[in-house]
Amino acid sequence: MAKVEFLGPLDREAIDVDINSLAELKDVFNKDKELKEWLEICAVALNDTLVDRLDIEVKSSDKISLLPPVCGG
Repeated sequence: MAKVEFLGPLDREAIDVDINSLAELKDVFNKDKELKEWLEICAVALNDTLVDRLDIEVKSSDKISLLPPVCGG
């Protein structure tokens, strides 16, 4: 299972998910009202590399990070 980590103000524990693509992960998160709102503004990293497509294959050893926008200095 791939691991999903929620950074910054998302303030959730990491979870393991059984998915084959980022599109499947989006479908899972769209069922959660709070996460659905964040999905529109978060960046996504797969194994510490930012991605901008949902058709990317996810393997069981992958780490997915949701990166909300931050401000500060």
